[in-house]
Amino acid sequence: MTDARRPDSPRTIRVLLAEDQSMVREALAALLGLEDDIEVVSQVARGDEVLAAARADAPDVALLDIEMPGMTGLDAAALLRRELPALKVVILTTFGRPGYMRRAMEAGAEAFLVKDAPAAQLADALRRVLRGERVIDPTLAAAALAEGANPLTDRERAVLRASADGSTNAELAKSLHLSHGTVRNYLSTAIQKTGARNRAEAVRIARDKGWL
Repeated sequence: MTDARRPDSPRTIRVLLAEDQSMVREALAALLGLEDDIEVVSQVARGDEVLAAARADAPDVALLDIEMPGMTGLDAAALLRRELPALKVVILTTFGRPGYMRRAMEAGAEAFLVKDAPAAQLADALRRVLRGERVIDPTLAAAALAEGANPLTDRERAVLRASADGSTNAELAKSLHLSHGTVRNYLSTAIQKTGARNRAEAVRIARDKGWL
């Protein structure tokens, strides 16, 4: 197929779109498809499908939701950074939480945007990250600085996240391959760090702040 663009026009930005809600994913793909210089070359509904799709379709940018089955967008971003470091990553989420933004940047994302942003802003962000820029909502950036770093360690986050379904300490120990005492200590520390009264409240607080 002949490229009808002018010789001086920008090259097409190839985008991998990862979003578990079909209607949202299709709407995003349609909106981005209206841009002359953007092409959605791959769509997946699960976080654990991102790496394979990126390897198969060679996108320039991976546009990732955070909450997806199989693997979160934040974990997928970290995986892409390790396996395909040249690939740019943009996080697009419903949850404009400072903790999520901080974790996204730590995972190697070049941009963090919320879904209620105008479509033109998303397209512009894709172009900017291809130019080597970082795109972060200034309000979220200020909030993240004011809030400080996530106080939970990776292990504390893992245990607290696993406890969200009401599993007992014994069940958590078995599923996470930890001792009963270790699970108890991680939960106790996580509850203390979040200022919660119990594990359920600790989970809620940590999720609200984007720490999980």
